[in-house]
Amino acid sequence: MRYAETGVNLEIDLTEGKIDKTETDQRLMKLHLGGNGTAARIIWDRVSPEATAFSPENLLIFSTGLLVGTPVPACNRTMVDTISPQTNFFSHSIFGGYFGPELKHAGYDKIIIHGKAQNLVYLWIHNDKVEIRDASHLKGKGAQETAWIIKEELKDPRIQVAAIGLAGENRLFMSTIEHSNASASRGVGVIMGDKRLKAIAVRGTKDFSVFNPEALFQLCLKHSQDIHASPFNGDLMAIEWNDAFHHDNFAWGNARVRRKGFWNQELEDKWKDYTLKIRDRLQGCYNCPKNCHLVVKPPGRQRYILKCFGKGTWHMAAFKDLTFTFDILALSQEYGVDSYSGPQTIAFAIELFDAGILTDKDLPDFPDDSGDRFYYLLEMLVRRKGIGDVLANGVYAAARQIGNGAEAYDHNTIKKFEQIPLKLGKVNYPYYLMYCTSDKMAINQTEGSFPQDPVKEIADRQQFVDEWISAPERFKKYFMEWEPRTHPSVEAAVNICDWNETMHYVDDALGICAFCSSFRGQFGGGSAYHIYNIPTFINLATGMDMDADDLWQVARRNRNLVRSINISRGLKKGDEKPPENHWKKREPEKEQELLDAYYKFKGWTKEGIPTSPTLQRLGLDDIAKAFIEKGILKGDEDICYVDQSCYSEGRKKEPVTAVRKAENFTLTDYLSKNKEPGR
Repeated sequence: MRYAETGVNLEIDLTEGKIDKTETDQRLMKLHLGGNGTAARIIWDRVSPEATAFSPENLLIFSTGLLVGTPVPACNRTMVDTISPQTNFFSHSIFGGYFGPELKHAGYDKIIIHGKAQNLVYLWIHNDKVEIRDASHLKGKGAQETAWIIKEELKDPRIQVAAIGLAGENRLFMSTIEHSNASASRGVGVIMGDKRLKAIAVRGTKDFSVFNPEALFQLCLKHSQDIHASPFNGDLMAIEWNDAFHHDNFAWGNARVRRKGFWNQELEDKWKDYTLKIRDRLQGCYNCPKNCHLVVKPPGRQRYILKCFGKGTWHMAAFKDLTFTFDILALSQEYGVDSYSGPQTIAFAIELFDAGILTDKDLPDFPDDSGDRFYYLLEMLVRRKGIGDVLANGVYAAARQIGNGAEAYDHNTIKKFEQIPLKLGKVNYPYYLMYCTSDKMAINQTEGSFPQDPVKEIADRQQFVDEWISAPERFKKYFMEWEPRTHPSVEAAVNICDWNETMHYVDDALGICAFCSSFRGQFGGGSAYHIYNIPTFINLATGMDMDADDLWQVARRNRNLVRSINISRGLKKGDEKPPENHWKKREPEKEQELLDAYYKFKGWTKEGIPTSPTLQRLGLDDIAKAFIEKGILKGDEDICYVDQSCYSEGRKKEPVTAVRKAENFTLTDYLSKNKEPGR
């Protein structure tokens, strides 16, 4: 009997037009849980390191998390994994909404797509009925428009659709896969377009089993109520009116200008009035008591759902105001353009024009107004027209293809990928490690469990720690020792980085929303899910007997598996560095000490390669063997990872389901009280 998972993957060969349903190996669930973890295992097994991203051999995998579709609240994420053409490394993306639960109820844990269709197609999944259908009539259609056409064509408004727009069809490296109130970005839409797969439509009405349904339902009912009442959970940045955090701290233009003190009450009132004017309602994801998404209809545009930090990136890159973002998002989301990489790439092109590197020949009739320039370049990008064909490959590649000094304007990429637009003061030790070593595409996929800043007053700090249910004891110690305007120790920084990335790997295997888990601990320490209560949900859903240490080990295994994929594809220590100007004040010797200490802590060589003892202890013996055969490892390494129990220093080994509570908490108040200027 399979619990929580369906035990079936859907295999789609687009080259041959074949559809297979394969039973999964239950041992993989115990080793990797699901989602990103089992997807990484499949990619390691089936995509050779020599295969390019645009090879038919490359896989595009849509995965439900292990707990997706169960009664566990806020577990609704779909993971999308592939090899990126921008980096040649493992690419991981996540989206919420309703697609994953619908897929699970159709009877599948994953859709594994390989090969390439000759012409544009879409996939139709209705329980046991699976078809590859012609999509020629959808060519050039917007992502949301595509979803509505398919629903009308199949005569069912309850169908859940994930689709690409024109950007994906034209293989923009920054193209997204759009679904309802969510999108999968960070380099996966381009592969869907390369495979000529316009959309996946799913309708599921089948049941699947959980191990202890009564106990799980009662626990989840209480937990859902706790999440609803909790001011710590959900995407507070999307629903609070004060957005000084982004506008005063994040960089404008081509990640170039920090406008401290930009935000004021008059601006906040103006933006609130405009947002309420165009807002229909707030909306949430499947089985989540939080409503984090704005449904808006700007003047002259279609109704759409605002997604994550997209409300800030466009107008900040263009030096415009919020009305600009709401308007251009109506276009960019229909085209399927990432709201991080897209604005930066356009702002990069504008800087090149202003510097004389791009000319009127490259950009004929280029407007003077910055907003008009963005619309102009967006159209060139999504159509790969003229210089848009070069820019469509991302800032790193475009800078080197354009040449003539353009490389100097590529100043916000890591491992060839555009990062969140941030330029700060003094180097931050944990963040230095996260930026350098993350195998994901952006810092928001790694940060989140440990607070960004210390609490200034000792009494407040002690109260914070006393109520910090989610933290293993060592992190309470690190936090109590951390004074304002100082760095955590090297030991603390290494452990903080490890904890932050571990919780994201947990979420990505289970399908938990990071805004109720791995991302939310950094502001208030009150995430609804944490290393101590998640095992209880897993055990009731699956029948496993897992504790916090077991869960940490699964995340460690998945982390090293993804790391190994990238090492096999050529990742080097020299690739692991932030942009030179990310912080004004750098500490090169300390940074090297941090990186060396982190590698040693993780059980990696001095070059950042997981050692044979590390891989073998994690049950990844085949990877160790492959690395030795290829000469990546010698096999005589004596380094293994540091294993620290979550139950050390008197922490009792017992089930925990509690959630940190507070009567009042706003991100605005928390940041104004604790955020350190210049960091």
